[in-house]
Amino acid sequence: MLGHRALKIDEYLEILKRRWLVIVACTAVLFPAVVWLSYIIPPVYESQTLVLVQQQVVPQDYVKPVVNEDLDAQLASMKEQILSRSRLEPIIRRYSLYAGKGLTMDQRVALTRKAISVSQIRSDTGHGGTPGFYVAFDAHDPHTAQLVCSEITSLFVTENLNAMQQSAEGTTDFLKQQLSDAKRTLDAQDARLAAFQEKYLGRLPDEQASNTNTLQALTTQLDSITQSVSQMQQNVTFLQTMIAQQKHEKQAGGSPAQVEQDEREKELTALIQQKTELETQYTPDYPDVVAVTHKIAQLRAEIKKAPFKPAPAVTVAQGQSDSPELQRLDTQLHAVQQSLIPAKQQQNRIEQQIRVYESRIEQSPKVEQEYKQITRDHATALQFYDSLLKKMNESSMATALQRRQQGEQFSVMDPPNLPETPKFPNHKVFAVGGLFAGLAIGVLLCALLEFRDTSLRNEADIWAFTNLPTLSVISHTSKVPSKRDRRSPRGATSNSETAESVSS
Repeated sequence: MLGHRALKIDEYLEILKRRWLVIVACTAVLFPAVVWLSYIIPPVYESQTLVLVQQQVVPQDYVKPVVNEDLDAQLASMKEQILSRSRLEPIIRRYSLYAGKGLTMDQRVALTRKAISVSQIRSDTGHGGTPGFYVAFDAHDPHTAQLVCSEITSLFVTENLNAMQQSAEGTTDFLKQQLSDAKRTLDAQDARLAAFQEKYLGRLPDEQASNTNTLQALTTQLDSITQSVSQMQQNVTFLQTMIAQQKHEKQAGGSPAQVEQDEREKELTALIQQKTELETQYTPDYPDVVAVTHKIAQLRAEIKKAPFKPAPAVTVAQGQSDSPELQRLDTQLHAVQQSLIPAKQQQNRIEQQIRVYESRIEQSPKVEQEYKQITRDHATALQFYDSLLKKMNESSMATALQRRQQGEQFSVMDPPNLPETPKFPNHKVFAVGGLFAGLAIGVLLCALLEFRDTSLRNEADIWAFTNLPTLSVISHTSKVPSKRDRRSPRGATSNSETAESVSS
């Protein structure tokens, strides 16, 4: 009896000798039954194909792919789309899948989804990613399994190609729209910047340095022209004085002192004319010009020191002509006066220009503040437009690459195979399983019989139930004598055995 105490190995062997027939009977019944069942179950054939992910032909350094989604996510999305009822129902009707069983279309679609399996191939490079995947379909007919597997694979390839093209074209259209909006914004900023530059022409921050340099040059030019005007005015005054003296001498007659003074005046006139000629060729710092200027200054000082007594006015007779010297002085005076007019005009013009540039420099801080705000907005709009233009060009190239089917796409390496042997049931597996199942059931049945058996076979069983010592043991008789054997003393002595043992 099992369960009342721990058994030894020899006791288990004794149980096996008593119950071996049960184990053999269970195995003999279950093994052929399972094998027979494997032959009556409808076979299931699996058709499988390999789809690899083919990278784009042009390197990504030249054309960046528009779709950067992980392939795992792409497969999950495509699998949900392909396994939808709208995609599977035409295939079910075309190949009459699960027909004739009284199933509804929803049940047939559910069974078809279970029959489709998509398993990804993991990369061995350690960078993750999916270089490809397997598509398989299970059916009771091998040709049907092959055809449906081909249909499913074609759906994956077509869906991937359409998804890539739609994504690329959608990205390009979106970027074109954004680029158009950015261009309008940039045009508005350009117009605003142009209006500001036109309004504040010459007062812009980048023109401040040139304004300062121009102002310095105009100041230097004004100093030079002011000196020239002053010099001309002095010459006009001197010439007018000389003309007045000449006219007075002509009316009153000349004296030795007056003649000497006239000579000085002539010399002064000659020096002034010489200086005028030199200034047309050289700068005021030239040595010859400086020497002539020094002589003119000394001669004017001497003339001013000489006494001058004007003679009484005498009316010149009508018809009396001026002397050549007086005519020359008049000509020089007229020439100097004519030169003085444009010099003064130029002086006024330079002064006006100086005032303009000074006003520009004074307004520079205010203009610079407004200019920074406008240029900052313009630079932001321009940078955004340039980035969109670059992305749009990359997207256009990627779209063209997808249209030529040279981008990333699925490539069927092995067409769906025609299965020769069913995937299920496997007769060998069923046979081995039936054998082990029969043995296991036989062992369990033996254990159950032993558990229900209450026989006491040895001293250990008696002690386990009674906890009493054994006084004697009567051995088992292999054959109980019948009534006929009991009448015969020979049979009784030959067919019975007794044994006694005393234990304390």
